[in-house]
Amino acid sequence: MKGVSIVRRTLVCWLVAGWCSLAPVGAEIVVLDNGRFMRVSEYEVRGDDVRLGLDNGGELIMPLLRIDRVIADEIQELGVELETVEEVETSAFYLGFGDDAEVPSTPFGEVIFTIAKRRNVSPRLVAAVIRAESAFDPMAVSRKGARGLMQLMPATGKRFGVNPNDLFDAEINIEAGIAYLEDLIERYYDDLSLVLAAYNAGEGAVAKHNGVPPYRETREYIRRIYGYLGFDEPPAPASGK
Repeated sequence: MKGVSIVRRTLVCWLVAGWCSLAPVGAEIVVLDNGRFMRVSEYEVRGDDVRLGLDNGGELIMPLLRIDRVIADEIQELGVELETVEEVETSAFYLGFGDDAEVPSTPFGEVIFTIAKRRNVSPRLVAAVIRAESAFDPMAVSRKGARGLMQLMPATGKRFGVNPNDLFDAEINIEAGIAYLEDLIERYYDDLSLVLAAYNAGEGAVAKHNGVPPYRETREYIRRIYGYLGFDEPPAPASGK
């Protein structure tokens, strides 16, 4: 049921010291819109297309609309100085639109609040995601081709009926980004770690790794948003008020 949190006991392992890169510098994992994963040595956006440098020395050019995600192929080594965090009840966080929800004191706060209320998503969470993604710059463009406030790839925008060029419209971008968060919250039963992992690395990566992927980029992304939300540790799911 959408908007209703399910409290589950989870076991989350987080690396607190020591990183291990198992891929050459610059290697990336490209996730296509059909769910296929490709490992590439080069990634270059050229207008509406993208050039992929292949490991065998060849290259492939395809429409940017075919690209769902691009993730740095840098794996966080598990099993080294791990800290186990088990259901941190004191850090419970409701991902839906609670009765105590407030307008974020950020740029576009009123727009975030209005759309978040309609979509039953925490405006506080939306503001934290936008801060991490673009620092509230509606014209932001990443090297990977993600656009606007919530840094949506054109393929993601297309999923929610948005033309790639319209992703620079702040309200349209926020609407699509919140709709995506709404879908992820429902899919992952309000598990904040999985919602953020999927927003960053895609649902396919979460399914492939049966949880938060081991990509350093994704885990640092989650930690950063936890920090924006004021959590020192991964928060447990929580029920609404």
